[in-house]
Amino acid sequence: MLEEVERWLSTRSWSATDRPLHQILAAKQRTGQSVSVVLPALNEEETVGDIVAVIRHDLMQQVPLVDEIVVVDSGSTDRTSEVAAAAGATVVHRDAILPRVPAVPGKGEVLWRSLLVTGGDIVCFIDADLKEFSSDFVSGIVGPLLTNPEVDLVKGMYDRPLRGAAGQGGRVTELMARPLLNMHWPQLAGFVQPLGGEYAARRSLLEQLPFPVGYGVELGMLVDALHLVGLDALAQVDVGVRKHRHQDGQALGRMSAAIYRTAQLRLARGHLIRPALTQFERGEDGFEPRTYSVDTEERPPMVEIAEYATRKVA
Repeated sequence: MLEEVERWLSTRSWSATDRPLHQILAAKQRTGQSVSVVLPALNEEETVGDIVAVIRHDLMQQVPLVDEIVVVDSGSTDRTSEVAAAAGATVVHRDAILPRVPAVPGKGEVLWRSLLVTGGDIVCFIDADLKEFSSDFVSGIVGPLLTNPEVDLVKGMYDRPLRGAAGQGGRVTELMARPLLNMHWPQLAGFVQPLGGEYAARRSLLEQLPFPVGYGVELGMLVDALHLVGLDALAQVDVGVRKHRHQDGQALGRMSAAIYRTAQLRLARGHLIRPALTQFERGEDGFEPRTYSVDTEERPPMVEIAEYATRKVA
């Protein structure tokens, strides 16, 4: 490991318990910064309501840490929107945000558009499929941004149990993202959960970053933030254990392809020869090929969007 990374681990890697809630609240009051929480959601009616309810109770009603909770629904066919709204979130459909730009499927697309419907100086992203959710996920990763002006982006780190067994990184993290980062961006080798969906950043940073529209958004954001603000502006906080719904192997393969493509573009900024992934499923006549397109689009930095500039002036 690079000496720079070893030093970073000792100075920019914390536990949620390192910053008591009263200290975080005092920093928020002193600096006057506002906090938005965004949940990107697609068919998450079983979990999204509980997450919203916990954040509202713990961090809005009990203490004034969070200023708004926005759920961006990317086309759910279940009751995600109704459940989220009933729990107290502001619910916005992806397609209603910046309608002049046709939306495409993907998590990164939703996160990018969320900047247009939130107002916080600090934006905290939380996946909507978490189980046994604790508000420490929010306060833990927002804390360093409120208390340390030198930090611009904070990732959550946690254990991710799989079928009851303890574990650290997810399968795509260990098999794809971590090798890529260690080989090509070794300064980022200290991140325990580089692909984790729980992180917070200053709006002033997020609005300058391009957003891969799909699953490559987390890796792309880390790499681009490293180049834009440097390693010492990035940090991570241990928030314990993350429990969520696990994807099957083929879905993970598609995620991996999108992440590899995101890395490839950042290494070469060139064109893909074949932006597709073929997988196999057993059918009545043996193994049948299924070919999926790999996300090849990225949204520009939000500061380049006229509607965003107009909104900021207003």
